[in-house]
Amino acid sequence: MPRPTGRVLTLLELLQSGGTRTVAELADRLGVDGRTVRRYVEHLIDLDVPVESIRGRYGGYRLGPGYRLPPLMLAEDEALAVLLGLAAGRRAGLPAAGNTAGETASAKIRRVLPKHVAVRLAALLDSLAFTDVSRPAAAPAPVPDAEVLLTLADAVRHRRPLSLRYTDRSGRRSERTLHAYGIVAHEGRWYVTGANPGTGEERTFRLDRITDARPLPGSFEAPMDHDPARQLLAGFAAAEYRYEVVLRVRATVAQVRAHLPATVAGVAELGPTADEGGQWLRVELRAERLDWLPPVLAALDRPFVIERPSELRALVTAFANRLASHALRT
Repeated sequence: MPRPTGRVLTLLELLQSGGTRTVAELADRLGVDGRTVRRYVEHLIDLDVPVESIRGRYGGYRLGPGYRLPPLMLAEDEALAVLLGLAAGRRAGLPAAGNTAGETASAKIRRVLPKHVAVRLAALLDSLAFTDVSRPAAAPAPVPDAEVLLTLADAVRHRRPLSLRYTDRSGRRSERTLHAYGIVAHEGRWYVTGANPGTGEERTFRLDRITDARPLPGSFEAPMDHDPARQLLAGFAAAEYRYEVVLRVRATVAQVRAHLPATVAGVAELGPTADEGGQWLRVELRAERLDWLPPVLAALDRPFVIERPSELRALVTAFANRLASHALRT
């Protein structure tokens, strides 16, 4: 009777994660009984994998010390997650991702991937852009479907039209056709930029709202000077937002820009004051939500006046009261 190879490999992955695994735990993870676990362990030993048996109440199985792991085996979505993490880390300037170790790790992963997977992931990394906006998201962003992401990347690389199933912010579903120019990561979300093939109008879609993407026959030419990240930010600037925020801040432009970059807010000088507090600046921005602004203003740590909207004044007051209530009293 043939052994279920998939479960044996899963057992090996569990043991590779380190530590001692009890028979009960392994049986639960594999969906089998204890006797079957022992049979799978014997199969690994037959393959010269040094699985050690640990006796006692908390005994079980573990890999012998010094065992070298077999060649890397990653599913397509796992490889996608690792390579995107390295790319984002390099963009953010993280030491582990930006130095030689990050480069060699990425190269090793690419070398051991099946050719068709490596080609698709290379297409994605080549079509990916990042904005320079660092404003924090109020909540974890939805994760786009890996297959949709890879299909879009392939269409960007080969200039193939796409048919998209899209759900807008109001929950309306529709079929869209797109000439995709690029994929952009912005504030924890993923977007695809391009144009409507019928009208030439620039379009941007959030990837987590795309439920299906299919390539269409034919090809197209993208503008030579097109910048997907710039298109995305320009679209945000022209979009209608729920709130128009106007502040007066007594600070330097550099102090404001450290927390509100030019892609988020406009800054204009209002002139010096008579006291030693420095210059007042007029800061304007538009936002769909206001909940992220009170922590930003607190981090700015400079005098400010909220001209509008009144809802922001209430949020800042509530934020200050919450901080005060959490302060330790002696």
